[in-house]
Amino acid sequence: MNMQTSDSIVIIPTYNERENIENIIRAVFSLEHGFHILIIEDGSPDGTAAIVKTLQQEFPERLFMVERKGKLGLGTAYIAGFKWALQHEYEYIFEMDADFSHNPKDLPRLYKACAEEGSDVAIGSRYVSGVNVVNWPMGRVLMSYFASKYVRLITGLPIHDTTAGFVCYRRRVLKTIDLDGIRFKGYAFQIEMKFTAYKCGFKVKEVPVIFINRELGTSKMNSSIFGEAVFGVIRLKWNSWFHKYPTINN
Repeated sequence: MNMQTSDSIVIIPTYNERENIENIIRAVFSLEHGFHILIIEDGSPDGTAAIVKTLQQEFPERLFMVERKGKLGLGTAYIAGFKWALQHEYEYIFEMDADFSHNPKDLPRLYKACAEEGSDVAIGSRYVSGVNVVNWPMGRVLMSYFASKYVRLITGLPIHDTTAGFVCYRRRVLKTIDLDGIRFKGYAFQIEMKFTAYKCGFKVKEVPVIFINRELGTSKMNSSIFGEAVFGVIRLKWNSWFHKYPTINN
């Protein structure tokens, strides 16, 4: 595949990721499949953007960045990235963290699930084959695992890892979903996106991955994000009874 053009873009939101950003970019670019990267940079005071700009000189046609003013939330970062990727005609649009909790080497497996195996959404799933989490305190493992069980129970979504942030969307999914209608900003954003894709009739597949807790930088998880997920899910299900979901548009 020509490195100057690609059918795939990996969206990585950043806030204070200077320890990780160069390594993650190089790891993605070292893969055989010619992925492009879009960094959504939320005004990190630690100089993350400057590192990206330096690397853009090395990877001018493959590395892109959207800079935003301040920390506007994970959900809005991805929505901004999705819109950018749709405008630039990418076919496979990925979500991935900057901190190596998602292994870049799993990107081709998510790509294959969509490009070759007919899925519309491929989820890098921690729970499809047991609990594949490394370095997490037990309390957080249990919270995340039971949160996913809870979401399945309330929404009826046939997905084990509903809060996963390692995902490949086919272009038509993001074109069909009303991105401006997605309401949640934190972890519930991930649930809402999957729920909406499923309700629209898209084919969702879980690909087992091992999630490794970040070693550098600080986690962005807090109780208000978790609370949004708990109550948000009930609202999501409630609203779905009165909402007409768009049908698939290619």
